[in-house]
Amino acid sequence: MNKAVITPQIHFSNQLLQVDVSMNQYVEIICVGNELLIGKTLNTNAQWLTKRVTTLGLNTRRVTVVSDDINEISLALSEAIQRSPAFILTTGGLGPTFDDKTLEGLAKALNTGIEVNKEALRMVKEKYLSYAQEGRMDAAELTPHRVKMAKLPDGSKALPNPVGTAPAVATEYQNVTIISLPGVPSEMKSIFDESVAPLLKQAARGVTFFETSIESFKVMESEMAPLIDKVMHGNPHVYIKSHPKGTERVPRIEFHLSTTAKDSSTARKRVSNALLELTELIQRKGGKIKAVKSET
Repeated sequence: MNKAVITPQIHFSNQLLQVDVSMNQYVEIICVGNELLIGKTLNTNAQWLTKRVTTLGLNTRRVTVVSDDINEISLALSEAIQRSPAFILTTGGLGPTFDDKTLEGLAKALNTGIEVNKEALRMVKEKYLSYAQEGRMDAAELTPHRVKMAKLPDGSKALPNPVGTAPAVATEYQNVTIISLPGVPSEMKSIFDESVAPLLKQAARGVTFFETSIESFKVMESEMAPLIDKVMHGNPHVYIKSHPKGTERVPRIEFHLSTTAKDSSTARKRVSNALLELTELIQRKGGKIKAVKSET
């Protein structure tokens, strides 16, 4: 049976980006940067993006970290495309320096050329002109290194960067939407919220994510394992994850319950039912419960 394909239309800065969204409503994230692989920089971008993707109603299936190497970037993108996610988000590697190679890797993965994009060049030029007018630099000359930030894979679209200079890039390939974001957290977050979040939200088709957490004391995780299985079996739409916080001698466990549903009322009801059942089972084991926190 053929699956229906929905093609929502999303506008980015007066440019039309048409996206084919199939039933594979999930996201993959590829983070680029040697600094991540040598432990110099904590990968906060991945944590922030996965959280935002989840709250928008989609799932992140995989996070990959690769070096500043065209072949490694290309291979990671090619493998991700073969899995046919709805979206691939990349972070890092869009700047003017020699090690910013994400778009070259993307072009190689798509077997296409890379050239100066007029809209991207306009964005870069306007940013440097504004910097010069503000007295932040002497001249707004478009040097080769600055023009490099406007070189996009063929057929890609530039997305405005409200905070920094390098535009983000949107590319469509085999029903996969690839969004390349800068690695600077403030730039990445700003572009995501302005240009990417609306796209993901529409693709989620109104799905709502809801989560809550409780902490238990005096009951070991090994004792809780069969109880978690029981609650999840009776509440198949709710995912429960245990996170040990204490020690075997002083057991302390956080239980995180989450679900997605077509409306917030259903999502809350599902989690509430599972939470009530889990709480009762913990108390029967002689455990103590700490305050609950919930979030949508």
